Amino acid sequence: MHLRKAARVILVGAPGVGKGTQSERLLQRFPQLASISAGDLLRSNVKNRTPLGIKAESTMKAGGLVADDLMLRLISSELRQRGWLQNHGPPDVMTLSSEGTLAAEMRAPGDMSFDAFAAGRALSPAQASDDPSASFILDGYPRNAAQANTLDGIVPINLAVSIKTPFSVILDRIAGRWVHEASGRVYNTTFHAPKVPGRDDVTGEPLVQRADDTEEVYRARFQKFQEVSEPLLEHYAKKGVLLEVEGMSSDEISPKLYQEFETRFVR
Repeated sequence: MHLRKAARVILVGAPGVGKGTQSERLLQRFPQLASISAGDLLRSNVKNRTPLGIKAESTMKAGGLVADDLMLRLISSELRQRGWLQNHGPPDVMTLSSEGTLAAEMRAPGDMSFDAFAAGRALSPAQASDDPSASFILDGYPRNAAQANTLDGIVPINLAVSIKTPFSVILDRIAGRWVHEASGRVYNTTFHAPKVPGRDDVTGEPLVQRADDTEEVYRARFQKFQEVSEPLLEHYAKKGVLLEVEGMSSDEISPKLYQEFETRFVR
């Protein structure tokens, strides 16, 4: 099914709710959609020794978190390379990437935040493409309202999907989840069981359960998710682009997502 305008999408949901499954299904149903993973971009830049990657790696080796402005520059750089983010204005206007780099390199601890800098100057020249081929699902960013606010100035998300499944159902999924470590293939004893119990369908190698797939660990992760996601979802609700989809299973949720995509981006 072909989109008629650009879809710029994020999926928000508790760990284990099935974001990965919904993302894969959307990519299959709407071929113009691409998946952009913030984590993959970070790893790729580090591996390829790009200036951004080197800067991120030094932070990671020091045990710190990669700064929001650096992640934002990674994403904007990727979108520009794909031709999905264009500069508008006089030719001598400094681009977001160059301004962001300059700001990051020049500022000292305690200087104005990237948000303030971006709001003042850096974001105005950029404009996201409305071409259907510039459609994507952004994975791993933004994770909080502050990141979402800054991202708005570069590439405004036009659909934020909040996927909701009862806590008890997700807890059952976590308990029944088994993984093939080498490939990352995930199985579940309740709805996607391996052909041979405890064995990967492709290689026949043993499956394992992750150390953090316990009720105690999951409850802590769920609580943290709720604390962070509430203001993030509120941000997109105020923008008028929030969609809440509820269901007991991925098969129940997918048709609702398809219908909404068709209404917003196909018709």
